[in-house]
Formats: sequence, structure tokens, C-alpha cells
Amino acid sequence: MSPRETVGVTAEIRSLVRDAKIEIIPIKGYEAKFAEVPKSTTVTITCSPKFGLERTLAATEYAAAQGFTVVPHLAARQVADETELKEFVRRLEAAAVTGLYVIAGDAAEPAGIFTSSAELLDSLAGFDHGLTSIGVACYPEGHPAIPDDVLAEALRTKQSMAHYMVSQLCFDPKTLTRWLRATREAGITLPLHIGLAASMQTRKLAELSLKIGVGSSLRYLAKQHGLVGNLLRGKAYRPEQMLAELGTALTEPEMNVERLHMFSFNQVGATAQWQQHVTDLHA
Repeated sequence: MSPRETVGVTAEIRSLVRDAKIEIIPIKGYEAKFAEVPKSTTVTITCSPKFGLERTLAATEYAAAQGFTVVPHLAARQVADETELKEFVRRLEAAAVTGLYVIAGDAAEPAGIFTSSAELLDSLAGFDHGLTSIGVACYPEGHPAIPDDVLAEALRTKQSMAHYMVSQLCFDPKTLTRWLRATREAGITLPLHIGLAASMQTRKLAELSLKIGVGSSLRYLAKQHGLVGNLLRGKAYRPEQMLAELGTALTEPEMNVERLHMFSFNQVGATAQWQQHVTDLHA
């Protein structure tokens, strides 16, 4: 990079880290996690078969009442029907929540009529809901159960019903950049929110990935080349290093990188401290 490009990338990293969303898993006692981040932080609330839709809604309502900007996840395969979908959205509206992140979900069997996020988004588009920002998932390193061409076509289908896409965990900046360029060339223009794991020892990160269920198959983790290399060398994972290695991909308008989505693995306080450290370092 030229000196001018370096300055631009450094400024962009600071901006992205400062405004990063931090993901919270609503385990028992989740209320204490919100005390570990500033009220200016946008928090996202996960949705899993283990805890169910009600836990996601309760944590979302709690966060909103505390003054946070909050984005709940909604797993399509956990929603029984359109009536349950409308009730979920009604409670978001009552809590003045206007953002939603829609995923297919990890449930082995659908709870009802929705088998994919595209189906749920199509249903959502059929009624008034007050949501102004809807995100969907994308997979730079693929999905353990879905072929790449199917993922690409699904993303194309969802593009007209969403406002941004969030990349699942990727630890290889070259892979992410290559995928993003190919995706843009294929006509997908959704702004990208880069999914980054929180800063921690790589071995701890791998353990938490398996324990909590992000990258829950060994096949998936084996594809995370950057993570595996650091794990073998006993290094800590530093997300700001990956951002720096992305370089001008962060600032090129056609790449349309808009925000960061931090997978905290519920290491919420440490993630917020990292966020503040990097923001101050690049000030």
C-alpha cells in the first residue's frame, strides 16, 4: 500500500472497530453481560434451538429497555408459522427495535413451515412490520452442509429482501477478499458486515467455537486456515491484524464493507476492552 492508502486503511479500521456490533448469547444470567459494554454499543442477540425464540425476545426486550440499540437474530427453522412470526415482530415493535438478523438456524428439523431464511423473508415482506434494517448471513469459506453454488443463489434471492449481509467466521483475509470480489462481480451489492471472532488466545477460541456451536463441526474448523495456523503456533488471535491484512479491500467503494459484527463467545467485557484499545490506538 502507498502511504496515503495506509492512512486511509488505518482510519477505516478505527471507524469499523469503534462502531462494531457485539454479539451476546442469552445464557442464564445474560443480564450481567450488558453491564460490560457501553450503552453506545450496538448489541446482537443470538437465537438457537437450545434457548428458543422466547429467550432471544426476552434478552432483546431487556437490552432495549436498558437503552441499547439491539439487533436480535431470528432462526427461520425455529418459527412455526406466520402467526408466530408476526408475534415475534410485534414484540420487537413494542420494544422499539427496528433491526433484525435472519438466519436459517441450526435446528435439525424445522418447527413449522419455514425451512430457510429466504422463505421467512418472503413471508416477512408480505406484512407491515416496522423493521428498517434486516441482515442475512453469507459464507466466505463455505458451509459444512450446503454447496457453494446453492449458497450463492440463496444470497442472490435474499438480496432484494435484505439491507446487509454478515459473514460467518473467517480467519483468512485472502479468502475473504477473494470471495467478496467474486460476490461483487456476481452482482451481489449488499453491504458487508464482517464477522470477526473476539480477541483471545487461539486455543481458547477453538474451544469456545466448539462449546458454543459457532463452527461446530471439525470439518468447518479445519477450513479456517488462519485459525489453525495460529493454533499450531500457540499464538493469540488478534482481529485487528486480520483487518490490517484486508488492506484496501476495507476502503474500496465497490467492496462496500460497512461494519463489523463481533462474535464475542460471551467474552463481552474483554471484547469491549479490545474495542476501546484499538480505537484509542488508531486515534
